[in-house]
Amino acid sequence: MRFLYSLGLTLYALLLRLVAPFNPKAAAWVAGRVGLLPRLEQALAADAAPRLWVHCASLGEFEQGRPLIEGLRRQYPGHKIVLTFFSPSGYEVRKNWPGADYVFYLPLDTADNARRFVAAVQPRLAVFVKYEFWYYFLSELRKQHIPAVVVAAIFRPSQVFFKPWGGFFREILGQLSHIFTQNEASAQLLRSLGLKRVTVAGDTRFDTVAATALAPARALPLAEAFVADGAPVLVAGSTWPEDLPALAPLLRKHARTMRFIVAPHEVSEAHLQEVEAALPGLTVRYSQASPTTVAEARLLLIDNVGMLSQLYRFGRFAYIGGAFGAGLHNTLEAAAFGLPVFFGPRYERFQEAAELVQLGCAFSVQSPQQLEAAFDRLYYNEEARLKVQDMSLDYVHTHAGATGRILSQLTVSSEQ
Repeated sequence: MRFLYSLGLTLYALLLRLVAPFNPKAAAWVAGRVGLLPRLEQALAADAAPRLWVHCASLGEFEQGRPLIEGLRRQYPGHKIVLTFFSPSGYEVRKNWPGADYVFYLPLDTADNARRFVAAVQPRLAVFVKYEFWYYFLSELRKQHIPAVVVAAIFRPSQVFFKPWGGFFREILGQLSHIFTQNEASAQLLRSLGLKRVTVAGDTRFDTVAATALAPARALPLAEAFVADGAPVLVAGSTWPEDLPALAPLLRKHARTMRFIVAPHEVSEAHLQEVEAALPGLTVRYSQASPTTVAEARLLLIDNVGMLSQLYRFGRFAYIGGAFGAGLHNTLEAAAFGLPVFFGPRYERFQEAAELVQLGCAFSVQSPQQLEAAFDRLYYNEEARLKVQDMSLDYVHTHAGATGRILSQLTVSSEQ
């Protein structure tokens, strides 16, 4: 199985190299790993400070791990933070994030790469956020007696760890010093495998979104000019082309009385043009906007990455993309501002979305007609919308605190 694991990763890297000339994301993944280990070794060689290593697969996992990274910074001020990403969508956005001392791509998981990486970083602690259980990295950490933990983990019976033939992957989990899960169901699944170093700590994203909602607002003059007339705003975040058939009729129906902010998940020219076609002549791209043009538009199209969490404060309603395709994106960022949340049918894998639906704060729809009906029930009933607002805010704040629970159980040595 170890051979098949290594072969699969090798084929994956080869495939990315083959498609890199035609796919910008694949090209960034490949280019970011050219000479990676020598660069990393050179950057860290002259720095004798003790280090902590935090790994995030992508941008979503970074936002999930961000409060913990900031907590580690406060709790261990003498340690340097080494932050790694697997995906360009995380690295390219956060490569200059000041909360980390070093930001790198993660090398491909091979025995030699893991040995060189761990020898260069020499972390006192390794933290993996939610996903990404890499066999050789975890084996090398264990060999060097370096504690490795996973935070905000969530498990389901359908995953490979719980299959009769999943012994190799269960071995990977066994390399971890501790696993902090989001919920009790995940903890029970792990305990059924005989894993005992498991703690239910909750989801650190609640800490992230609660802090974002309470923090001083970042100045966004164009967005502020766009909403200055006081018209109700729907913020559509992380949209995909699959969302537009349901979303576009709602935009057209309320174009005269509302304003819309649409932030695609991937800023491709094709998807930007599809959004513009939903409200032709009434849409302005953020990169091309001025205070005058945004005031005249009805739809502000966000053609950059990294602003979305700040934009929900301008909204009265939110639509979250992805659930008409591969899966729903982050609903908590909108819920933290008390917004009623609408999305497509594929949300069951996301615990917070299911709980928001159960509470009546979020609404899953399968068609344009269902979206219009669910939206209009709140749009034309301010009392009902305010009730959802209060329930959403209460839900987010009562679930915060995972970061503190995790930090209270982590002990990091500063000895060389």
